[in-house]
Amino acid sequence: MINGLFDFIKNSPTAFQAVGNVAIMLERAGYVRLYEDEMSTLNEGGKYYFLRNGTSLIAFSLPKSPVGFMISATHSDSPSFRLKLGEERSGVYTRLDVEKYGGMIYYSWLDRPLSLAGRVLVNTECGIESVNVNIDRDLVTVPSVAIHLNRGVNDGYKFNPATDLLPLYRVGEGKHILDLVAEASGVARDSIASHDLFLYNREEPKRIGAEGELILSPRLDDLECVYSSLIGFLNATPTASVPVFAIFDNEEVGSATKQGADSDFLEATLKRIAGDRYYAMLENSFMVSADNAHALHPNHPELSDAQNAPVLGRGIVVKFNASQRYATDGISSAVFTRICNNCGVKVQTYYNRADLPGGGTLGSIADTRVSVPTVDIGLCQLAMHSATETASVSDFYGMVSALTAFFSTSILRHGEKIEIK
Repeated sequence: MINGLFDFIKNSPTAFQAVGNVAIMLERAGYVRLYEDEMSTLNEGGKYYFLRNGTSLIAFSLPKSPVGFMISATHSDSPSFRLKLGEERSGVYTRLDVEKYGGMIYYSWLDRPLSLAGRVLVNTECGIESVNVNIDRDLVTVPSVAIHLNRGVNDGYKFNPATDLLPLYRVGEGKHILDLVAEASGVARDSIASHDLFLYNREEPKRIGAEGELILSPRLDDLECVYSSLIGFLNATPTASVPVFAIFDNEEVGSATKQGADSDFLEATLKRIAGDRYYAMLENSFMVSADNAHALHPNHPELSDAQNAPVLGRGIVVKFNASQRYATDGISSAVFTRICNNCGVKVQTYYNRADLPGGGTLGSIADTRVSVPTVDIGLCQLAMHSATETASVSDFYGMVSALTAFFSTSILRHGEKIEIK
């Protein structure tokens, strides 16, 4: 199964490829794509999915007389650099003109093999067509300045993304970058009307550590949760609840987009499923927001809360924050921990150190649109938002087991009592 995760990450350099690969796996499992502009008939026992923007997806299957929803939510995007429209910057060297997307660790992108992937929008006789593209070879790099010329680089150098972080594409005359994009996508250069293209780290996922117990890989945040949630969704035993597998885009920039967790995508999908029983079904529903968490750092343990610092290999992380940066509360943590205990999966807790605000995720955003008990969980990792991150093999297997159990469970509320079936 770990090789499946590695193949998924390797073949998902951007959100477009990640969601496209998930759609392929769903269709192999018998799921049928629906379109938001069509009033489709949903049949008992049917398996369906919606796409939005090519970067967000919601899949579900329909039991007889469903009582509620069991929802997982993850995100498809990762911090990166987006290629601007127009010509690349030229001179003695030709560099690509890019802007940052999300909050990345700048120096981690230096001196690595990088390439471009995403989508192009192509003019056709009938209008515009979207085509996913990946230039599947080592293409560019962001060269660092030699220490002889930048003596202060190890003393807290401040990188400027407009000058320090432009990738080197070519020396001398040669093909425009869009010529390569056209070749890789199989379209004519002059048919490209626009594009959404991002740099990605070409290094492949691998196991490291004395016993191969660790994962070293790009884009673990959040493709590790996407893949483990998907496998749990596909492996689950049907119940009286509707299993809902959701991937949203743009979490790294706030989720406030038409395809983000702050959109109507999840709400509209659940209303299609439930009809006039929507609010009654919400009462018997539960959501897991799965996004990776900060592990105790081996060199800087002082940056973690002394009593709630997750360690690689010690289980799934349940994340708490009093200011609701995470959606977990007493009810949702108790329910999810019970599910994990029932299937033998270890659970850890995470709080930010009180004087370090930390990050947030999509849980508290999504549950304002779909108001159900929500738990924010994750797989703990090191170097979050680096071009390459580190996580645990055993935690990944634990997440698959926990999400399989989650999707094999129904929640029924009776006033202040919650029945877990």
